[in-house]
Amino acid sequence: MCELKAMKTQRIAEILKSGVVDTDIVVKGWVRTKRGNKNVAFIALNDGSCVNNIQVVVDLAKIAEEELKPITTGACIRVDGRLVASPGAGQGVEVQAERIEIYGTADPESYPLQKKGHSLEFLRDIAYLRPRTNTFGAVLRIRHAMAYAIHEYFNNHGFYYFHTPIITASDCEGAGAMFQVTTLDLNNLPKTEDGKIDYTQDFFGKSCNLTVSGQLEGELGALSLGRIYTFGPTFRAENSNTPRHASEFWMIEPEAAFYDLEDNMELAEDFLKYLIQYALDHCMEDLEFMNKMWDKGLLDRLRFVLHNDFKRLDYTEGIEILKASGRKFEFPCDWGCDLQSEHERYLVEEHFKRPVILINYPKEIKAFYMKQNDDGKTVRAMDVLFPGIGEIIGGSEREADYEKLNRRVKELGMNERELWWYLDTRRWGSAPHSGFGLGFDRLLLFVTGLTNIRDVQPFPRTPLHADF
Repeated sequence: MCELKAMKTQRIAEILKSGVVDTDIVVKGWVRTKRGNKNVAFIALNDGSCVNNIQVVVDLAKIAEEELKPITTGACIRVDGRLVASPGAGQGVEVQAERIEIYGTADPESYPLQKKGHSLEFLRDIAYLRPRTNTFGAVLRIRHAMAYAIHEYFNNHGFYYFHTPIITASDCEGAGAMFQVTTLDLNNLPKTEDGKIDYTQDFFGKSCNLTVSGQLEGELGALSLGRIYTFGPTFRAENSNTPRHASEFWMIEPEAAFYDLEDNMELAEDFLKYLIQYALDHCMEDLEFMNKMWDKGLLDRLRFVLHNDFKRLDYTEGIEILKASGRKFEFPCDWGCDLQSEHERYLVEEHFKRPVILINYPKEIKAFYMKQNDDGKTVRAMDVLFPGIGEIIGGSEREADYEKLNRRVKELGMNERELWWYLDTRRWGSAPHSGFGLGFDRLLLFVTGLTNIRDVQPFPRTPLHADF
């Protein structure tokens, strides 16, 4: 017995991959199902390391049926036994149990995850348990792989991981929909003589918020280190109950000095293709499961992006194509409007039949920091458009000219005093630079084939939902 306890526990993924048989083994995990007859019981065990279970065969002559009664769906157990070749179809090996220890039971009357299938809507209500399902185990393993691949890509391409602040006094997008951060007593707020809240008495001495983007601070990093990327949480207090929006989400934002718009487009295309190739190389088992269960076109769509060059398309030309299409869109599309998902998907899926990078947008619909073109009407913006999802990346060449940037800030009525440090970067040693933002959760939607952002986040934060 002591020898058994000293044995190293192997992850189920390692066991199934190795194919080694006729060895003593210790395996631990959660019970997915238990079935059997008066002579033998079969337990499907999963430990989260892969989508597949390992079958544990229990000879009831060795382990009494009474001992097995507490082992129901959801119970957590340790099995000491022998790994042997399996005569059953669909599995190469199985464990012949010699001893079973129960770590934790799961009352079948109250445990919400039973053998039957559950809808995604139901699982959102028990998000603290859903990682134990095949679907969410697969999603979270893919999420991990994509996070790892992001760091690997940028490290291999000379970018430095740069930590921008989560608490900030600046509003990158000028959107205004931000979560305030304060230590003031909300029941007894200090006021100025004119009746406004006196933020000089607050922790930071001014009004602060959770960040909507690390870009502005990231640019400072690029204008000293050359190439940086941020990868962290961002927050938007928009009351948007849509499948594509969450109040807390992760962003990847590279910024690179001496990159123009063309360099930026090349980086975005290469980066996205790298991530998708990484997923196909390292997550195929989980992707095949998602393809089978949730989106029959998932693998084809991933390969579509991988095997096609991205089309560079001027915004003005894109509008002309949409107007000449004869298609009746729900939203009109004239020059000066921001494209909707239906317009983006038409260009990608029907007209060009490849991913599209749309460039040179009207300046009125883009952020203040984007470099202005010589025509005075457009800016060097770029949006990468994907099949099934529309925009997945937004970026631009940044305005490097102090006078132009300052003038644009004034035109938009933004607070120059809050942006003094950002404007200063254009006064001393300004340089051409570019960058973009990729919503990590939006990427996960594309790579998993799911359609609701709540289903690719472990613990989604949306309006009226912050329970777990």
